[in-house]
Amino acid sequence: MILIRRVTLAMLLLLSSCQFLFCQSALNPAIESRIDDLLKRMTVEEKSGQLAQYDGDSAPNLDLVRQGRAGSLFNVFGADRTNAAQRIAVEKSRLKIPLLFGLDVIHGYRTIFPVPIGSASSFDLDLIQQSERVAAKEATAEGVKWVFAPMVDIARDPRWGRIVEGAGEDPYLGSMVAAARVRGFQGSNIADPQSVIACAKHFVAYGGVEGGRDYNTVDISEELLREVYLPPFHAAVEAGTGTIMSGFEDLNGVPATANHHTLTDILRTEWGFNGFVVSDYTSVKELIAHGIARDSSEAVLKAIIAGVDMDMAGGDFGTQLPALAKSGAVPMTVLDEAVRRVLRIKFQAGLFDNPYTDPRRAHDDVLSSANLQVERKMAQESIVLLKNQNNLLPLDPSVKTIAVIGQLADSKADQLGPWAGNGNASDAVTPLEGIKARLPNANILYAKGADILSMEKVYKNPGLYGFVPAPTTATGAAGASTEATPADLQEAITAANKSDVVIMVLGELAQMTGEASSRASLDLPGKQQELLEAIVATGKPVVLVLESGRPLHITWANDHVPAIMQAWFPGVQAGNAIADLLFGDASPSARLTISWPRSIGQIPTYYNHKNTGRPTSETRWHTGYLDESKAPLFPFGYGLTYTNFKYGNLHVETSTINPSETLSVSAEIENTGQRPGTEVVQFYVHDRVANTSRPVRELKGFQRVTLAPGEHKSVEFSVNANDLGSYDPDMKWVVPPGTYDVWVAPNSAEGITGTFEVSAK
Repeated sequence: MILIRRVTLAMLLLLSSCQFLFCQSALNPAIESRIDDLLKRMTVEEKSGQLAQYDGDSAPNLDLVRQGRAGSLFNVFGADRTNAAQRIAVEKSRLKIPLLFGLDVIHGYRTIFPVPIGSASSFDLDLIQQSERVAAKEATAEGVKWVFAPMVDIARDPRWGRIVEGAGEDPYLGSMVAAARVRGFQGSNIADPQSVIACAKHFVAYGGVEGGRDYNTVDISEELLREVYLPPFHAAVEAGTGTIMSGFEDLNGVPATANHHTLTDILRTEWGFNGFVVSDYTSVKELIAHGIARDSSEAVLKAIIAGVDMDMAGGDFGTQLPALAKSGAVPMTVLDEAVRRVLRIKFQAGLFDNPYTDPRRAHDDVLSSANLQVERKMAQESIVLLKNQNNLLPLDPSVKTIAVIGQLADSKADQLGPWAGNGNASDAVTPLEGIKARLPNANILYAKGADILSMEKVYKNPGLYGFVPAPTTATGAAGASTEATPADLQEAITAANKSDVVIMVLGELAQMTGEASSRASLDLPGKQQELLEAIVATGKPVVLVLESGRPLHITWANDHVPAIMQAWFPGVQAGNAIADLLFGDASPSARLTISWPRSIGQIPTYYNHKNTGRPTSETRWHTGYLDESKAPLFPFGYGLTYTNFKYGNLHVETSTINPSETLSVSAEIENTGQRPGTEVVQFYVHDRVANTSRPVRELKGFQRVTLAPGEHKSVEFSVNANDLGSYDPDMKWVVPPGTYDVWVAPNSAEGITGTFEVSAK
């Protein structure tokens, strides 16, 4: 019997923070001395300039660099461009302070990986870290030293477009993924030429926007803030993230970019964060629209006093801060401290000693075969098998004729998803290409079937977002039709009727998810539902592969389609990874990181909800709906494999622990099927009685366990009693004594269970 152990959350965060050069609790005296020297020599204008970040390397921006009045540029990449701008900073400005080049590297730089909600579905922290290491290596090869990632916002509403950028709904998983991404980006030393500075965003609770509408208001309790939305940020800070980005939203009446409680009281005073905070794009200026500032000067004043150190893109720190500092409205100590934080990161990143990028690196470090291998494995592990009736999957590779249907099956750009860094659509392998490469001798019939709804019907003014589709006519002569025509549909039906099996690739365009891409409906856009029903009606076996940045409304599909995979947007190796899973060259192992709603009326639905006074009843007088189940279509942590696993022999090592001890729970997992497979074993806890009501379950651990047919392993979880605690009504962290339930489970709705006690002392 093989024993697998897991460190506790507290231990993991401690280990992850202490192994990195950038440790929140320690400052380098030599660096602080060099910063002191610079501060003594800087003018107020130069100090303010260090706190200003500008978009692009236009002539006016480079002139500001020459004057020493720009601290950072973003959307400038490629060694030639970054070196040229850097040369102005370190050779022609008065104090020769280097620039910091930033870019949105959300899921890869050129080797585009699965979107973050997809990679988080792997529950594979080592592979996630390795993926971000690839991204860091590629980004730095082209002069980018700072990435605006990871996004660690907890999200419970799939209508919100930016759910695609995070790790889902759970604070424990979100914390583990946040720390892994920071470790991958920053490596063991952010001065390493192949390391980038991470930026955990968006601080904080941006994922809780009302109605799932981007940029909207968030109004939540302090308990919810601390127990759900803050933990992933704390994990990122403990892992050593160099920077934090403030959010766009109004949080409990105070916009996140002017929120002293979160930016200073919590982030700096409670957590000891000594990196710097950058605003989101123009969010300082947007304090005027929020209604808490009369003009740019007041917006700058409120932002810097609250704890924002750098103004992204707005330009107002550069123009307004000098006068505010000279008048005393912004104390010089506040200005100097913000500048110190920015300079500290530049010194720690090695920019003063090595400001330039070797242009030869890009040849070997970008889109290499080794990088593509990591991406393919990550894509395989990110795809969730939702249904596999009668073991339709994996398909027999000797199949003669396959119909591949759907616009997304042959769309390279959409494989990359939103926020695709410096990705190039030509790098992507489509599902159609992957299937053809896997079965070179099969007869592959492709039919688009229906165009996905055009951006004109998604946005009332698509030009605002840069999406200007080709004009269309009723016959489609001037461009692609936006709806399924009888000819399109008939072509797909004909292909299906000629095939042995149908693979349908349906979902969203990449542009339909991400920032400013909230949706009021989760239905398959366009005529895809009509297409799906028509193909199912042929009677042919259908495999549905969904590509999207969020859960979609697929209740009909779940009732009528025998096999369903959620592929998210898998990245440049999308087609190969999908084919690997379809034909059994790899086995599905991903699990959902968000509860999948049955209908939009259930939203928000999440597994770690609290009980009501009437959670269940044999009559109608209980929480729920008259016309729908309250249970999700698929629970958090759910996912199938090509084999079956049996859970048994749950053992709680100690029936009673005190608040300073550690609980150990073990269970035996056995592969009872005919194929090898990987199970994501999950560990949940519930505190029955506390001073505040507790979630019905809380994830406290997980392990990926790979077993051969007939093999079994004992899996052990350890959790420190302090990690079982909660906030009391006075917002004090306590570990309530009493009875706790535990589950070792395949998902948040199943599992084998036991109990233990926490004593009063």
